[in-house]
Amino acid sequence: MIRLVAIDIDGTLLDSRWQLPDRNREAICAAVDAGVEVAIVTGRRYDFAKPILDLLPCPVTAIVSNGAIVRSSNGATHLRRLLAKEAARAVFEATRAYRDGAAIIFDRPRDGQVVFERIDWSHPSRRGYAERNRAFIVEVDPIESALTEDPIQVMFNGSVAPMRELVALLRALPASGAFEVAVTEYEDRDFSLVDVLPAGCTKGSTLQDWASRRGYARAEVMALGDNLNDLEMLEAAGLPVVMANAVPSLLERGWHITGTNDEAGVAAAIDRFVLASRDR
Repeated sequence: MIRLVAIDIDGTLLDSRWQLPDRNREAICAAVDAGVEVAIVTGRRYDFAKPILDLLPCPVTAIVSNGAIVRSSNGATHLRRLLAKEAARAVFEATRAYRDGAAIIFDRPRDGQVVFERIDWSHPSRRGYAERNRAFIVEVDPIESALTEDPIQVMFNGSVAPMRELVALLRALPASGAFEVAVTEYEDRDFSLVDVLPAGCTKGSTLQDWASRRGYARAEVMALGDNLNDLEMLEAAGLPVVMANAVPSLLERGWHITGTNDEAGVAAAIDRFVLASRDR
């Protein structure tokens, strides 16, 4: 029987218009009412995920920044893994060509939570992110001088091809053992996110850690995702479920496939694998 459900946000919980379908909201709350813990597991940092969490009128656990932070719905921190500032400096030294799409994310209340060297207002995706997060963003030149404390992560974004080149570069660095690289790709929009996190920190490793702390066996965990950074989370779950709109490499794994994010595939999976078993 499933006791913990882990759900990605973008491309999974939200539809293609970045709205939360009513069916997903109702299914999540029905699961919580049935005694199931629901964890929203996302690459978003906590304050960027919070508007989505606030749409759920039931308590959920937030595993954010690709596993670096675990918080309750009320913001209380239960687990935190930070990237050593020395590792972050080594990353910046090796990636000067990608500086325009780089940022540092800190675990701070508000001001200076997101640091860019400069914001590229001509880039649609970067401009949109900056506008939505303006209250949290500062510009610091050079960006390395902002590393006065250990950050949560270093973040890069850009078109798919150069971001793939960046990933290859990062994984070949002599210092690559000091960090983890998480990738989220949207080929249809030619946009990719690359997150540099503490070594061993993934959605999957944190989900596994959290489940162990809560006393859940692997067989009691279901995970739903759609993108490359969800792979370890899906592998960590006893019941991995892939969205029908997922990237091909996940669809080819032979895991259960639910509906698309525009078909409330999250609700369909919860109804089938969580709630139906409790109605027997």
